[in-house]
Amino acid sequence: MKHVVITPRTIIYDLLEAYPQLENVLIQAAPPFKKLQNPILRKTIARITNLSQAAIIGGISVDELIHTLRSHVGQEAVEFVAEQFQYVISKPQWYVHEQIVQTIDIREMLERGEQPVHMVFVELKKISKGQIVKIIAPFVPAPLIDKSLSLGYSHWVHTISEHLVEVFFTLQTSN
Repeated sequence: MKHVVITPRTIIYDLLEAYPQLENVLIQAAPPFKKLQNPILRKTIARITNLSQAAIIGGISVDELIHTLRSHVGQEAVEFVAEQFQYVISKPQWYVHEQIVQTIDIREMLERGEQPVHMVFVELKKISKGQIVKIIAPFVPAPLIDKSLSLGYSHWVHTISEHLVEVFFTLQTSN
């Protein structure tokens, strides 16, 4: 069996390939992880999502998740300084409803096991400063948000319910 050291940067797919028994531990830690039982989602979303991002999606502490997983496979408890982006959850000044130029509902894509990141970034590259792209998702799409931040986009995560999240993206107007 392949040995994987569990850290906040560990990719879920790699974790479950090395330690398949951790699937149930993840599901117990946070119900959104139940989607990992879908083989298509495991081969798509799980290949790009690290444990730090997964903790955000699951609404749990990164440290708690890492400690739980490490203890189940006999790895020592260690302290990590989790590199974690801070997501904007308060309505920003740049948000103006009339500036939404595109809405993308990624829920069906995810259900089919498709990876929406490429399609979303194709649309984001089309916008001008001040224009907004709205994403509708069943959970906080942490990998998508993290990638957008690295490319200079601003975001706002608006949680409607446990299974419905809107994320608004715009080009940053100042650096």
